[in-house]
Amino acid sequence: MPALSTLPFLKPVHLRPPRRSPQGQRRHTLPASEFRCLSPEDAVSVFEIEREAFISVSGDCPLHLDEIRHFLNLCPELSLGWFEEGRLVAFIIGSLWDQERLSQAALTLHKPQGTAVHIHVLAVHRTFRQQGKGSILMWRYLQYLRCLPFARRALLMCEDFLVPFYQKCGFEALGPCEVTVGDLAFIEMQHSVRGHAFVRRNSGC
Repeated sequence: MPALSTLPFLKPVHLRPPRRSPQGQRRHTLPASEFRCLSPEDAVSVFEIEREAFISVSGDCPLHLDEIRHFLNLCPELSLGWFEEGRLVAFIIGSLWDQERLSQAALTLHKPQGTAVHIHVLAVHRTFRQQGKGSILMWRYLQYLRCLPFARRALLMCEDFLVPFYQKCGFEALGPCEVTVGDLAFIEMQHSVRGHAFVRRNSGC
């Protein structure tokens, strides 16, 4: 998806000067920090981060490996990965939804005519946590959604203890979510991404 790389907030961020060999020759290195949409080839790396992040807390993952592959095949443009020197360190996976609120079906379906982006999961590799990466990645993701002409809202569901984090990211709580997973209950949250046309004119989107 070459067009996505033209978005300013998805371009590589070079945090270090290029390395040089002992003879002073410049060596090719991977970008120190890069944001890009994920592909099905990234599914295993995504699942490894997600499994470690969620199973120890809730005993299960929002998405299993086959579901990750499912969404990265259907709508890779609604995902975003953060790579440090080629290594995935954080990611978001979303899909489209066509109703006002999330329902149980939203866990597995992608509705191509929808205008709400259902954020299934945000996870950060354990060695990169407590560095603000989750907030930065969410900000970049929301900026990216504003450049998608069909996107009007971002929806997600989270446990109570995560509500303050998402509120700081600009989400508002809509109340208890209809969706349950085992014994877990969730709060549904929403972020408006209206105004994308203005952002598009002024950001090169």
